Amino acid sequence: MSLSEARYHDLVDAVQESVEDVFDDTSLDVDLENSGGVLTVRFDNGSQLILSRQPALRQLWVAARSGGFHFDYDEGSQLWLCDASGERLGELLTRVTQEQGGEALEFEDL
Repeated sequence: MSLSEARYHDLVDAVQESVEDVFDDTSLDVDLENSGGVLTVRFDNGSQLILSRQPALRQLWVAARSGGFHFDYDEGSQLWLCDASGERLGELLTRVTQEQGGEALEFEDL
């Protein structure tokens, strides 16, 4: 674990804020709730997208209708990458938003 706990929390805070900003800037009908380090996005069809921090592992976990995904922060690229597939967090969020909300949003910096 190369990330300090403080840096880890700062990075996750920034991700969650960026995700909220993307949803706030669209016409997609979602309900956002950020509580206890967990960001929950509720789509109008009842499905959810959940981003939760896992500080002991220094990971960001994403739960979506299509499954659960674990992300590690890569200092070299300064991106969150899926530990199973190497997919960027932003790519996954774009795909999941299309699948669950019917609109492909751009999460370019993630």
